[in-house]
Amino acid sequence: MSNSNKVQCPICGQWVVASRINVHIDANCPDLALSQNKETTADSAKLETKQDGKNPASSAASSSSSLPVRMAPLFAPKSQQPPQPPQQQPQQQQPKSTLSDPRPMPTFGGLKRSSNVQTPSHHDQQQKQPHTESPAKRKRTDVVLESMPLAARVRPVSLQDFVGQEELLGPEGILKKLIDNDRIPSMVLWGPPGCGKTTIARIISKMTKSRFVELSATSHGTADVKKAFDDARGHLTLTGQKTIVFIDEIHRFTKTQQDLFLPYVEHGTIHLIGATTENPSFKVNSALLSRCKVFVLKRLDQEQIEAILTRALGKWRGNDNPVDSSKDQAALNQLAVYSDGDARTALNTLEIAVSLLPSKQHPLEIDTVKGAFQKSHLLYDRNGDQHYDIISALHKSIRGSDANAALYWLGRMLVAGEDPLYIARRLVRCASEDIGLADNTALPLAMAAYNACEKIGMPECDTILAHLVVHLAETKKSVRSYKAYNLVKQTIKDSPAYPVPLHIRNAPTNLMKNLGYGHGYKYNPDYDGPVDQTYLPDELKQKQFLE
Repeated sequence: MSNSNKVQCPICGQWVVASRINVHIDANCPDLALSQNKETTADSAKLETKQDGKNPASSAASSSSSLPVRMAPLFAPKSQQPPQPPQQQPQQQQPKSTLSDPRPMPTFGGLKRSSNVQTPSHHDQQQKQPHTESPAKRKRTDVVLESMPLAARVRPVSLQDFVGQEELLGPEGILKKLIDNDRIPSMVLWGPPGCGKTTIARIISKMTKSRFVELSATSHGTADVKKAFDDARGHLTLTGQKTIVFIDEIHRFTKTQQDLFLPYVEHGTIHLIGATTENPSFKVNSALLSRCKVFVLKRLDQEQIEAILTRALGKWRGNDNPVDSSKDQAALNQLAVYSDGDARTALNTLEIAVSLLPSKQHPLEIDTVKGAFQKSHLLYDRNGDQHYDIISALHKSIRGSDANAALYWLGRMLVAGEDPLYIARRLVRCASEDIGLADNTALPLAMAAYNACEKIGMPECDTILAHLVVHLAETKKSVRSYKAYNLVKQTIKDSPAYPVPLHIRNAPTNLMKNLGYGHGYKYNPDYDGPVDQTYLPDELKQKQFLE
């Protein structure tokens, strides 16, 4: 048969009759040479049986049974090796192939892969090295774990590993007792970034018998939250197991969205744990807040940050990489100072620093930490607590005549990017409220500083604000007018709106004059001395506002 009627098998590369290609593949690509030998033998047997008068079927069966049955290597038993077909002796010595399949290698893209590469079998290796042990297997690297940030890899999984928040999680801490007794209430964890809010929630999930669901307000909407709540209700009905729902950044949900939580929290369908960096008094629905216990987490101190960094660096190095711990400790101490109580920032900076080291045996130095740490921002939110806390600190420092502290708080706001006109407006208020009548030049100076800031802007106006802050802090103070006006406001709030006395009313028309408006009024410039005349309503004649 001509080659024009043959096609090349895509698996074994042999040329097969086009009409039998499917049969060839279904039969696990048998060797065509063996098949032809079988057919030739069968034909010879038929011829002999015809001549001898024997049954051709029985003769063919006996001939077929005498040949070894070839089985594909994939399906062959381990103890059975596929028979090797007879091969012609090559003219040149070729390395023997250990492959059990004598079929040609498949072709890919027109190129045939070479099959003469010798691959020693496991049995051959054992014969060559009968007295040597096999090399140790490499540890499988968890790709997901390696891709995680260092802060996530060293996150504590138990209270024994947790650092900080001793008042809550110490031996006598209220939160620790609640966790140990598996009596977790709905709660809000309020604290600065990197103090352990998320870590505490995950530790609770491991130490209690409740089902745990973790959501984030930054990546989940109210539909996701409602589905989680409904699933918790169904799970409680079917199994009796409670569900703890942890919502990170809960303040990012609007108060209207937070209304969704109320029925589930109130009926005990779920136990809510919310984490927030913002004051929950302003950012969490008051109805929801009244049903949750607020735990305030403190910023980590320098020693606690150092302990976290030391453990993380030790875990990164491993037990087989001893180094000079004194150099490490000096660098970690400096990093703890830079991190400003934020463990996550400290660990992220440490991860960058260790990636700059040539090896795990190389000590960590202070210069490496300084290079890795770029303090690009301060903990300051122009719409958050830090905004109001620092301006309050500035105002109170001026009131207390502490110019050094006032300058520091001024710098904290300006370096963090606060609007200088906002600071100038507050200083204008301070000039009247706290300096007041003791130095009447303070208010004009404050207004001049405000106009200068408006004209030239940052960064040139920072010195102008510093000038004003120092003057206001060092000058004399008087709050007489401030206190008097506050007393006036309180009196107006607590008393009815008394009518204006008739003798000090304006009388521009004859009707008003006939009604007694302005009657009996004494024009003060017409008198040489004090004039005996009342200006307050009769009900407030004895009231003294100004001290």
